[in-house]
Amino acid sequence: MTPRGDQADPVEEFPHGRIRVRLDQLLEDRSMTMTELAERVDITLANMSVLKNGHARAVRFSTLTAICHILDCQPGDILTWDPPDP
Repeated sequence: MTPRGDQADPVEEFPHGRIRVRLDQLLEDRSMTMTELAERVDITLANMSVLKNGHARAVRFSTLTAICHILDCQPGDILTWDPPDP
């Protein structure tokens, strides 16, 4: 862990890989392409790809809100958390 002041870095304490992004399934269910979603959300296809592939380190609430509105879903439909193995 890398301390930041008196706090631990949460990314190192809780590895990034435990958050899963389910955009592939949602897009398939709605017969929508990533390109169409990126255009409608008004972000680049490259940034949408980073999010879809689980490589994003952060997501703006405005982006998440737009995705939810366009896909008619809840944030929990897009992002899931896999608890660590015991």
